[in-house]
Amino acid sequence: MKTFSLQPEEPQGRPDFLKGLNEQQKKAVTHTNGPLLIVAGAGSGKTRVLTYRIAYLLQQFKAAPNEILALTFTNKAAREMKERIGNLIGDKAQKLWMGTFHSIFSKILRFEADKIGYGRDFTIYDTSDSETVIKQILQELNFDPKEIKPRTIRNKISDAKNQLINPDQFQQRFVSSTLDDITARVYALYIKRLKQSNAMDFDDLLIKPIELFEEHPDVLATYQDRFKYILIDEYQDTNHAQYKATKMLADKYRNICVVGDDAQSIYSFRGADISNILNFKEDYENATQVPLEQNYRSTKSILQCADSIIKKNTKQLEKTLWTEKEHGEPITMLDNHDERDEANRVASYINELKLRVGYKNNDFAILYRTNYQSRVFEEALRRKDLAYQLVGGLSFYQRKEIKDVLAYLTLLVNPHDETNLLRIINEPSRGIGNKSIQDLLVQARGESRSVWSILEHVESTDVYKPAKVRIREFVNMINTLRSELEHGKGLTETTRSVLEQSGYMKALVEENSQESMMRRDNILEFQNAIAYYEKGTSKPSLSAFLQEISLITDSDKFDENKPAITLMTVHASKGLEFPVVFVVGLEENLFPVSGRDGFDADIEEERRLFYVAITRAQERLYFSFCRSRYKFGEEQRQLRSRFLDEVDPGVVRTETGVTITQKTDRYHLDTSSSKLFSDTSTTIEYDWETPVSRKSYKETTGTTIHYDYDDQNDPFQVGARVIHAKFGPGKIISRTGLGMDAKVVVFFKERGQKKLMLKAAPLQVID
Repeated sequence: MKTFSLQPEEPQGRPDFLKGLNEQQKKAVTHTNGPLLIVAGAGSGKTRVLTYRIAYLLQQFKAAPNEILALTFTNKAAREMKERIGNLIGDKAQKLWMGTFHSIFSKILRFEADKIGYGRDFTIYDTSDSETVIKQILQELNFDPKEIKPRTIRNKISDAKNQLINPDQFQQRFVSSTLDDITARVYALYIKRLKQSNAMDFDDLLIKPIELFEEHPDVLATYQDRFKYILIDEYQDTNHAQYKATKMLADKYRNICVVGDDAQSIYSFRGADISNILNFKEDYENATQVPLEQNYRSTKSILQCADSIIKKNTKQLEKTLWTEKEHGEPITMLDNHDERDEANRVASYINELKLRVGYKNNDFAILYRTNYQSRVFEEALRRKDLAYQLVGGLSFYQRKEIKDVLAYLTLLVNPHDETNLLRIINEPSRGIGNKSIQDLLVQARGESRSVWSILEHVESTDVYKPAKVRIREFVNMINTLRSELEHGKGLTETTRSVLEQSGYMKALVEENSQESMMRRDNILEFQNAIAYYEKGTSKPSLSAFLQEISLITDSDKFDENKPAITLMTVHASKGLEFPVVFVVGLEENLFPVSGRDGFDADIEEERRLFYVAITRAQERLYFSFCRSRYKFGEEQRQLRSRFLDEVDPGVVRTETGVTITQKTDRYHLDTSSSKLFSDTSTTIEYDWETPVSRKSYKETTGTTIHYDYDDQNDPFQVGARVIHAKFGPGKIISRTGLGMDAKVVVFFKERGQKKLMLKAAPLQVID
């Protein structure tokens, strides 16, 4: 077995890892003894510091590669760090224990699972799998999943797990309502059901190592002795389970280095505890604190804006970001009529910046508070033929057909996985009806056995005889495929066999619909993915592939090199950067999502979220809000976000929604002199800062330009009640165009929906 030598090399053979680092970065990299807190402001080079710190530890022979544990929150961050370290120190980087909390802890559990009653090939359940189990339990308890939402129960169970509260403790501490009582009952059965299925959910990957370490001190001692240095990225995002597990591991050597920024703690909804980073120096005596304050990402105006916002929070670690970059463009605030106006203006600004400045599509990001806001921006970008990528939509691996194929493959390594077994036992239809499945479930519950063990002895059950034949055929198929895999059949070939023997692909082809053909194409793409994995891995295994797939997150799907504008929530944008950023929907009850009577802690987190959005921008930053927005089919007035009133006014300019369209020239309006000036010969829409009335201007060339502004006195606004000479009373539900050339859609009580041109329709507004 090849070992890592701790004998020093010749000094001239070592690269200078400290060259190019600023003084604070050097201090963080070279601190090698005892606890270390690196308070890394946005864009301050924390990834570089972590990378160089690990390389420095290896260069100085403080530890072998497999004695260093580095924990991140995304696979993307782990891959980038490992690649950078590999460029510095070579192949030794491959021996580092580096990855997400979930991937590293699942790796430990693969080695040690038998000690806590699990098989090493346990399945990892994603959110939808967990909700499927909970839905089934609710039905068994005679609750209607349409009234008691499985997602609500799952979230409450997840919160309890992350606080290390077991079902018994939950029942003692939280049963104060009917929902809590139901949750307690479901929680106990959920834990039992997962163990019977040899399955763990995402939360289990964090709490089962703690259970392992507490029940087996010898195992804990082994891993404590192995990990001489522990590094944790984004420490402000850790929950109680992550905090406790890493504290247990660091207890021997205490060489724990955490990197984070309390100003970017935005995940309390999934259990993140900001006190972990705020109290680090209390948890670890004699800890050293190093602030990273020089920002390498953003202009001075953007940092000034960010600083003015975050300083309003009361609980924070002291730091002030600064940069050597130029002051840059002021932040532009877009004041819009409604969400369609907002989306169209953002799309127009993107077009204009591409033409005038030379930006490319992937230089732009549109950030919003909630996913549903993406729709109007997608429509606006499509109308202007601007390519975009939507981050946070339906994952490829969440599509039904892909989940079905993954379920088949999962049974080959873990046939006791009940959720995946029930998913495909009759998919495609093979004559095993719901009645037979329910009979099997009842017997499995009564005998406290897995459904698979009942299927293997189906002849001794009371299941309908024709169904027994089909079940035996299904069991034989799975066992044959398992045997072939165990005897060396490749993963790509195994997947082909699954699709062929199950009849899944045949059923899609025979259906011959547009949807079935799309599903077939998705499965073919999945086969490409598994072939790529098999070819690029030295020791490919189906179990490892399934684990890798189960741990993919939205951030791992983001492609920064794709020539497309990025649409994503602010939460999803964390850790990313873009030359141009639009932060949209800055209105009360949307961003911040809490109302004005919200708790201070909630508002402080919303403010940190706004800070994260601001600090994604490198060169140009735009804020956008609407005066009205459609909600539940009705137009409602909106209040602009309180955060906009907290921004330093010295770095912001406001532009209202006056537009002009001209086929030959673009014009700029000097509002002080009311003159138009031509500044290019490109077709484009131009927005002005100051609202003006309907006018026309004549250039010296003789061209007359007309433009409109829908001022407050225009009575034909969305929501106005009107009467038509022929159609009777109605209500304006949408409007396009300007002035009397505008077209409106009116819903008439007696005649339904009609599209009318204002200047031609006999409409009158009624009070």
